[in-house]
Amino acid sequence: MTPFIAEIIGAFLLILLGCGVNANVSLAKTYGSGSGWIVITTGWAIAVYVGVVVSAPYSGAHLNPAVTTGLAMAGKFSWNDVPFYILAQFIGAILGAFLVWLINKDHFDATSDGNTKRGVFCNTPAIPNVPINILNEIVGTFVLVFTVLYFSDATITDTNTTIGLGSLGALPVALLVWGIGLSLGGTTGYAINPARDLGPRIVHALAPIKDKGSNGWAYSWIPVVGPILGGLLAAGLFLVLQ
Repeated sequence: MTPFIAEIIGAFLLILLGCGVNANVSLAKTYGSGSGWIVITTGWAIAVYVGVVVSAPYSGAHLNPAVTTGLAMAGKFSWNDVPFYILAQFIGAILGAFLVWLINKDHFDATSDGNTKRGVFCNTPAIPNVPINILNEIVGTFVLVFTVLYFSDATITDTNTTIGLGSLGALPVALLVWGIGLSLGGTTGYAINPARDLGPRIVHALAPIKDKGSNGWAYSWIPVVGPILGGLLAAGLFLVLQ
């Protein structure tokens, strides 16, 4: 598996399970309808875990343009590979969101509120306030990328043997995203990933969803610009502290 394919598959699984839990909680007549924020944040954490487990051995499991650019800024990833990783992440996100719509089509049809349908795919601020909304996305992504930059595996230096956790090595990333969702996610829905928001938003705009209402393009730049800025700030501080 190439890194490009790994990023597509990882992002696909991330969005399939992440937007999938949004659909299960938000749409009418699902078994999970109305089950709440804890279910959503837990579902997204597990979505991250699954995406990372599958893609990490081949691509490093960025799955997020803010992570990719942040790692490049910190000198831990080649700038030459950034465009290919971001393209793969968007392809995977779009494919995952499309499948979420397809398997939940009956429930989209049974749901009357257009904002609820859009919320399955992309973020909307709980209270619209552009400076605060973008600050929330910056802070959430800063925590994500800054912490990721300090993840490491212990090694036995005499034999250069890595002491890893195998597939459980993805667990810290999942717990990190879970914590961000629980603590910081209630304001904007914690996109903290441009591909996670913009990719599914494109699917919402193009898919033949009944009574889907507005696509929210006026807000759509915030979950793109905010996370990129947060990732770059995290990388900048990381470099200063080295």
